[in-house]
Amino acid sequence: MSTPTAVPATDTGPDSYQAFDRVRTRLRQKIIGQEKLIDRLLIALLADGHLLVEGPPGLAKTRAVKALAGLLEGDFHRLQFTPDLLPGDLTGTDVYRPESGEFVFQQGPVFHNLVLADEINRAPAKVQSALLEAMEEKQVTVGQRTYPLPDPFLVMATQNPIEQEGTYPLPEAQLDRFLMHVNIDYPQAGAENEILELTRREAARSLRQEEAEEQILGREQIFDGRSSILALHMAEPVQQYLVHLVLATRDPSPYGEQLARWVSFGASPRGTIALDRCARAHAWLRGRDYVSPEDVQAVLFDVLRHRVLISFEAEAEGRTSDDFLLELLQRVPVA
Repeated sequence: MSTPTAVPATDTGPDSYQAFDRVRTRLRQKIIGQEKLIDRLLIALLADGHLLVEGPPGLAKTRAVKALAGLLEGDFHRLQFTPDLLPGDLTGTDVYRPESGEFVFQQGPVFHNLVLADEINRAPAKVQSALLEAMEEKQVTVGQRTYPLPDPFLVMATQNPIEQEGTYPLPEAQLDRFLMHVNIDYPQAGAENEILELTRREAARSLRQEEAEEQILGREQIFDGRSSILALHMAEPVQQYLVHLVLATRDPSPYGEQLARWVSFGASPRGTIALDRCARAHAWLRGRDYVSPEDVQAVLFDVLRHRVLISFEAEAEGRTSDDFLLELLQRVPVA
């Protein structure tokens, strides 16, 4: 397969690429030891999708999305999901105004550009459905009226893998609405020391009441970035490789009977679209104007781990969807 010559992504859409690059640099200064989370947030913003992030408490999940909101043209809201939450607490509701004798719609917290749905699995199914409908349709319907959500609109939902008591796990059909399911872990020892130094500096700055950071990523630059990733060159063999990987999640028998016993359901065409968008965004953020098989492989686990349902037999053997995807990467030939 012939590979196109790499040219800087700044040749197409220079302002948007430089703005995203500055945001990434600034986030890495503020979020230590979570480069993967930073990268996935930017990919989700470019691919116009939503993130489900799973990891222990205290790993800067809230801090990351709040820091991103401070650097782009938009607003941020954090919503703590609890078992007594109602759909109206999320989407908003009609409020009666006695002085006018009319009902006026009061917007809920979902009407923000960046929304952090903290511990989404603690809310009952009807609340989860209300959020996921807003994510998919980018609108909220109350009564007979429909209200559009702001654009850009990005939801980062979190789950705590440690404590599962009193939770309502998301069904597979709802998980499929998320662009990526990202697992994050504890930072390394060196990063831990940097975190201590950073928090001390920030505490000192807060005492001096320094000004907030400037916004460096505008809406038009976000939209230009989205157009740029769609214009990236993807060679036909790379596209076929991407499609074969998704098809192999549905019928892995050509790559081994063992793999066929591991999986119950594979990824839908929504997974194919998500893998294409994320691979393109991954390449663009690295300054290239073409997509390589390595870009597809880099985002494969985060895009497909929640879209592949493994069998009871595989679970009994201690296998996970990541184990299954790793085997596929080793067996499906690269374009």
